Amino acid sequence: MMTTTFTKKTLGLETVEPAVTPPPTTAAEPSFVKKPKLGGGKSKKRDIPEGLWVKCKKCGNLVYDKELDETLKVCPRCQYHFQIGPRDRVLSLVEPGSFEEMDANLVSVDILGFAGMASYVSKLADNQKKTGEKDAVLTGVGMIGEHKVALGIMDFSFIGGSMGSVVGEKITRLIERGTAEELPVIVISTSGGARMYEGMFSLMQMAKTCGALAYLAEARLPYISVLTHNTYAGVMASFASVGDLILAEPGAEIGFAGARVIKDTTQAELPPGFQTAEFLLDHGLIDAVIHRKDLKKQLIEYLDFLTARFRPAPPTT
Repeated sequence: MMTTTFTKKTLGLETVEPAVTPPPTTAAEPSFVKKPKLGGGKSKKRDIPEGLWVKCKKCGNLVYDKELDETLKVCPRCQYHFQIGPRDRVLSLVEPGSFEEMDANLVSVDILGFAGMASYVSKLADNQKKTGEKDAVLTGVGMIGEHKVALGIMDFSFIGGSMGSVVGEKITRLIERGTAEELPVIVISTSGGARMYEGMFSLMQMAKTCGALAYLAEARLPYISVLTHNTYAGVMASFASVGDLILAEPGAEIGFAGARVIKDTTQAELPPGFQTAEFLLDHGLIDAVIHRKDLKKQLIEYLDFLTARFRPAPPTT
């Protein structure tokens, strides 16, 4: 039996395909044709350019990266709040051109000579290169609406937002400037806690920041703490939990220790939603859960109320 071939043009490429009738077999050839493995070609996932799409951790949908930028890193399907960088926070909250950064050149040092799988010095260098920041907090003064505020924003992508000597010092200086200039202080927290690479020096920052806030309170100046996903341990146990107002983003996980550690320690079943912002709101630890797109508007309303005594009284007729 003769075999014939024909050519087929597909997308401008010529390929040769065998006719439908199979060729005769010989003694040297097997009597069957091995089928090619399915899925051997490139998958659609590989054809998607890296960095253009982000998978939502809550609903699992792919979200176009530019769409995420337009929604302030909030999933448009399920409203899951992705972590957001400190400078993007500034753009979303502060009036254009009004932000004046403070203490931009403070850099952590390896005071303990920490040695482990990787040195502290190398971790600092890697995270500075990755984030473009010197440490895990951005501080400065800017305008939110008509209010000049002292604003601090933590960065989880820098060693988990951990609080070392530089983070504690920058936040303390921010609070002291707010006290000196009679400004409201706002700190947006996201952190895994104190920085283990600095040992007791990181733990001392808990007392130092709270001491500065005590002077702010004596001056009767407002302090607003905003908790974002996730805020834990030494940060939550110090300045993050002592605000005149404590706000949180939807779904943020907040606590001192992780749920697994608490469950293993207490040997008790934890209630549904334990350590989420909504659970803590229901149990009185925080004052409000606010969507990221509404945060600026709400902060302005709170500042209008909290700073009313500083505004001159309207003229009497």
